[in-house]
Amino acid sequence: MDETATVLNGVLQGLMNRYKERVPDVAAIITAMIDEKIIHKADEIENDHIAFRTMGVPHLGIQSLEKIFLHYGYEKRDFYFFPEKKLKAHWYAPPAPQYPRIFISELQVDKLSAEAQQIIFSYTKEVKSDPVDGLNLDDAKSVDHFLHSALWRVPLLDDYLTLAKESEYAAWVIYNRYYLNHFTISVHNLEKGYNTVALFNDFLEKRGFTLNDAGGKIKISADGALLQSSTVARKAEAEFANNKKQSIAGSYVEFAERKVLPQYRHLAEDAINRSHRREGFEANNADKIFESTYSSQTGKI
Repeated sequence: MDETATVLNGVLQGLMNRYKERVPDVAAIITAMIDEKIIHKADEIENDHIAFRTMGVPHLGIQSLEKIFLHYGYEKRDFYFFPEKKLKAHWYAPPAPQYPRIFISELQVDKLSAEAQQIIFSYTKEVKSDPVDGLNLDDAKSVDHFLHSALWRVPLLDDYLTLAKESEYAAWVIYNRYYLNHFTISVHNLEKGYNTVALFNDFLEKRGFTLNDAGGKIKISADGALLQSSTVARKAEAEFANNKKQSIAGSYVEFAERKVLPQYRHLAEDAINRSHRREGFEANNADKIFESTYSSQTGKI
């Protein structure tokens, strides 16, 4: 294994360790899968992609965070736009198939109200230069520490609540910053009986997990080749400035089914690999998946 791969492994492991600590559904789903004998151990799960949320402000946003993953050999791919949510995004293809795709979204802060912008800038103005430029990207511990460190002071609860009324995405980022928003189980590689989103959703609901039903529990791309679902983010007690506490949405778990492309459907099942399946993402699917942290969904738990 070359040095870059070792560092990337360290960064991804650090992200997943903190994510598992903060999102109880991760361990609960893995435990349920082992109990059901779908898998024997967590390492058997293919991570389809991980996702980050960012703010479109000076020195930050996609242009900053992407530098980390481009350094490790990720390649920038399609652009996506979400006008209603005032978001834009790109996805990044990994340097090797054993790594997850990466999806980075960014809030278009300049499209928010003057009040929301004022609140956001009161925090993000503390970032005086692009923090990634001063980071040793060849040191996994430094990168891991950065991705789990505060970029600005702890927000006031009133500011969080004001932002949430206009953009729940903005409120999530002002508190959570770069914490991993979700990881994604590739269900098409699971054993029969669980290897479609529909079947896996049935398994999850029988086990008591609550699914995001914005746009339907299964989000389907226009070509029918990418199907996605997700749990609803559970709430956790957050500590705001001045010792104020509030229960807010954390992160969630997503599930993806990528169908084999028409030109490869003649292949034997054991000959099919990642390159034979539908790639990329779908804006309409992602638009509804974002809502896994929104109160319209989290209120159902």
